[in-house]
Amino acid sequence: MQGLLLRPRAGGLLPSISQCWKRGLKSSSSTGEAPKPVPVALSKLKDSFNDATSVSYLEELEKRFHEDPGSVDRSWGSFFNNLDRGVRGEAIAEAYDAFEKGATQAPMTHAAISNQTIQESMRLILLVRSFQVMGHFAAKLDPLELDKRIPPAELDPAYWGFTERDLDREFFLGNWNQKGFLAEGRPTRTLREMLNRLRETYCSTTGYEYMHIPEREKCNWIREQIETIDPPMYTKKEKLNILDRLAWSEMFETFLAKKYTAAKRFGLEGAESLIPGMKALIDTGADLGVENVVIGMPHRGRLNVLANVVRKPMSQIFSEFSGAPQPLASDGHQYTGSGDVKYHLGTSFHRPTANGKRVYLSLMANPSHLEAVNTVVLGKTRAKQYYVNDTHRTKCMPILMHGDGAFSGQGIVYETLDMSGLVDYTVGGCVHMVVNNQVAFTTDPKEGRSSPYCTDVAKSMNAPIFHVNGDDVEAVVRVCQLAAQWRQAWKTDVVVDLVCYRKYGHNEIDEPMFTQPLMYKKVKAHKSCHLVYKEQLLAEDTIHQEEIDAIYHKIDSILNAEFEASKSYVPRPGDWLSSHWEGFKSPAQLSRIRNTGVNMELLKQVGYAVTEFPSDFTPHKQIKKVYEARRNMIDTGEGVDWGMAETLAYATLLSEGNHVRLSGQDVERGTFSHRHALVHDQQDGSRYVPLANVFPGQHPCQFTVSNSSLSEFGVLGFELGYCMENPNSLVLWEAQFGDFANTAQVIFDQFLSSGEAKWLRQAGLVCLLPHGYDGQGPEHSSARLERFLQMCDEHPYQLPEIDEEHWFTGGHLGTQIQNTNWQVVNVTTPANFFHVLRRQVHRQFRKPLIVMSPKALLRHPKCKSQLTEFDDHPDDHGIVGVRFKRLIMDDTGLTPKSRGPRPPVEESYKRLVFCSGKVFYELHAEREKQGIDKDNSVALVRLEQLSPFPFDLVMRELRRYPNAEIVWCQEEPMNMGAFQHVTPRIITAMMAEGRELPVGGRVKYVGRPPSASTATGYSHVHAQEQAALLKEAFAM
Repeated sequence: MQGLLLRPRAGGLLPSISQCWKRGLKSSSSTGEAPKPVPVALSKLKDSFNDATSVSYLEELEKRFHEDPGSVDRSWGSFFNNLDRGVRGEAIAEAYDAFEKGATQAPMTHAAISNQTIQESMRLILLVRSFQVMGHFAAKLDPLELDKRIPPAELDPAYWGFTERDLDREFFLGNWNQKGFLAEGRPTRTLREMLNRLRETYCSTTGYEYMHIPEREKCNWIREQIETIDPPMYTKKEKLNILDRLAWSEMFETFLAKKYTAAKRFGLEGAESLIPGMKALIDTGADLGVENVVIGMPHRGRLNVLANVVRKPMSQIFSEFSGAPQPLASDGHQYTGSGDVKYHLGTSFHRPTANGKRVYLSLMANPSHLEAVNTVVLGKTRAKQYYVNDTHRTKCMPILMHGDGAFSGQGIVYETLDMSGLVDYTVGGCVHMVVNNQVAFTTDPKEGRSSPYCTDVAKSMNAPIFHVNGDDVEAVVRVCQLAAQWRQAWKTDVVVDLVCYRKYGHNEIDEPMFTQPLMYKKVKAHKSCHLVYKEQLLAEDTIHQEEIDAIYHKIDSILNAEFEASKSYVPRPGDWLSSHWEGFKSPAQLSRIRNTGVNMELLKQVGYAVTEFPSDFTPHKQIKKVYEARRNMIDTGEGVDWGMAETLAYATLLSEGNHVRLSGQDVERGTFSHRHALVHDQQDGSRYVPLANVFPGQHPCQFTVSNSSLSEFGVLGFELGYCMENPNSLVLWEAQFGDFANTAQVIFDQFLSSGEAKWLRQAGLVCLLPHGYDGQGPEHSSARLERFLQMCDEHPYQLPEIDEEHWFTGGHLGTQIQNTNWQVVNVTTPANFFHVLRRQVHRQFRKPLIVMSPKALLRHPKCKSQLTEFDDHPDDHGIVGVRFKRLIMDDTGLTPKSRGPRPPVEESYKRLVFCSGKVFYELHAEREKQGIDKDNSVALVRLEQLSPFPFDLVMRELRRYPNAEIVWCQEEPMNMGAFQHVTPRIITAMMAEGRELPVGGRVKYVGRPPSASTATGYSHVHAQEQAALLKEAFAM
């Protein structure tokens, strides 16, 4: 066996077998002597490569191998394979030497790897990386197979220099600090096996996008979950569970279609796998510690999610198809509001999971404005986390569902994503599920977005994205489980892109063939994913037809029973009030009036607490002066300004155990540098929040003040959701300037102003909108007061019931304020601002509060209050308690002014000027300037609350000044401000008092003329206009 043996062969020359073996045969001598061949009969030669001793036998084996590879022992097959692939003889010999020494268990594999060049290793790693980065482009994601894509060239091994000869070579892929296919501990595999697993993982019915994430640990985590040695498989029990859920999804839609053939329901047909996917997501989350789930979604599939995921009683859903309002069953009080279409409604229920856990699910009601509910869901989730002390954010999880067109087209999606990492807005990750119909109403994807996927916006926040073919229900379930695991592990957002189709048009009575004829030809011929999965399981022999029939029978029986029950269904209070809201009143249930004054001792105690810095804290010298001035206000009881009044309102509410949260752009300092709720140390940059230290043991987040991102729409929605979770809180959003609120108009229109009427959900959110004409131009003057007043639902020509017997306790108006949709105020004193904020919490119901907050009045020398105006001792004769003043009387003439319903008459007054807001101080100064305040001829009365309108107090002032001409004065143009709102209501009050109506039946107007723009951009023109209206107000 010594020397070189050359022999013709198909692949070239056979290398020296003796050299291949010289260090591997058992007959090798340790003394270095050449082994002597021993004659052995061919029939008696052993078949194992390790024990072979004959060259002629080797030649015979090689011949047999090339004729039939299966005719030789596997060890010989491996040996000849390696030779054919070009493995050097020396490499095989070295491998067997290592094998004999115990250094390796697989000598042939070791030999093959030792023949693997550095260049091949690099190309292999790049091949794997190509699948990780671009494999999703070759995935079979479209159930209709309309999306024809050319796979990237980088996924072809030939691109990296590999040939057919390399497919059965074994390679090692280990790479330092990598998981999955590139992990160092993975067994060697042939290139063919590697390619098969790469394609199974990245190019089947699931496409993974995660390589844009910069953190190696997160990428490794995903690789560890998906780059498994063998494909994951579900058990028979798990497959039966998936089939059951899928059957519920389809049969529910079929049942609705049969019972309500002409009704719009925005069904889930074409995306039925969403239901088993969502349920798997929630089950997995519950197994990992989730106890509360808040869901937001559009109309498509909403009824199915309500019934099959949230477990809203199907009898209630079926009853809503009747369209008739029904009274509550509790105590006869009706609280049905204006209602909304059934596919906008929400609900909350406890639901058991597949593994015996229990989870509380809340599906938020929302309008047709796509994506508008996104941050409302996040805000509610964040509030839940606060109230259950979920500091690790593992117990409360949000799920947001989207349409493909909306996810790529609506700007609020980015605002939502942008909050994900902000300290005071993060919810520890949101699971986004995109129901990708591959068409938005009638718009094709290529016309609706510029990026390959509708989900590409999520890459901006480094969220992983899992694309999945909606017809592969097991893949859908798998990625939903993975999404829950990601969220719980990393506390960041994750996106599931469920690529499906819409069986019908935008709704069931829409004709999609008008605009997508080719797609809908495919749809009509396409099997449902339920049918596909059933046939798959039968073909696998996993289940039998009898088991399927039993599932169908069970579902059909329940659906029919629920349908019968729906005919007598009556709503319950639990359908609209969560446990935190027990004891709160509907508009039909009278809530008692509570006082808002605070004991003087407590006022001083909290006043001192919020004006003190730690001894080692160094504030800016100007801020130090601000806080010294505030402390002096407490010491003297004089000159309490706006900033201090606001601070006292928060501090007293905190001391009573309430939660206070204030957010918006630059709210920590305040746009106009008046608040300074968070102070920065000038030496080390540390922060101190006085209101977080009102009393010892205060919860760290009981008071939260946070500068928000530069978003109005998203942040306002977040705070609305936050306040809806628990009524024992004061939640405020402040606009940088009032007119910036118009970028959040959807929240004001669709949620705040109408949410209670549509969805029976109360909210006590406070919106602070800086407003006032100071010559700052058209974009910084008006908070568009008229828009908020226009949305008030109060009837201008109907007086509320007024019971004068309860006048002095404040209970004389019955449920006036409860029956209105929201409150709009334009407050002019610090003390009144203090009381209106406290009033939000000290009542048995919740209403949104819109505040036209001041700018110039923040430092106006006359805009000050005495500390006694904040305490609980009324300074007015006969009045019981201290409360917010909806109207502030004139300060001339008979004093003190009577606050009774029928005050003493003051006949000398010739003009009664009603006004609201900052203009009062300018009118007051002008009256003093002209000396009119001495002759008691013009009274200035402030309407602090514009809605609900204080009919009772306006009528009282009409009685007080029987001879006065009625004037309304405002800074805003005639077509803006409060003029159009107050005029019919003042007329109604005048008619009720029998007063002679003005000529033309209109209240005299003093203010700027109608204008397209809110204000002039020229300061000198502003001054002229302001002087003119002040002059006209006193011209008699």
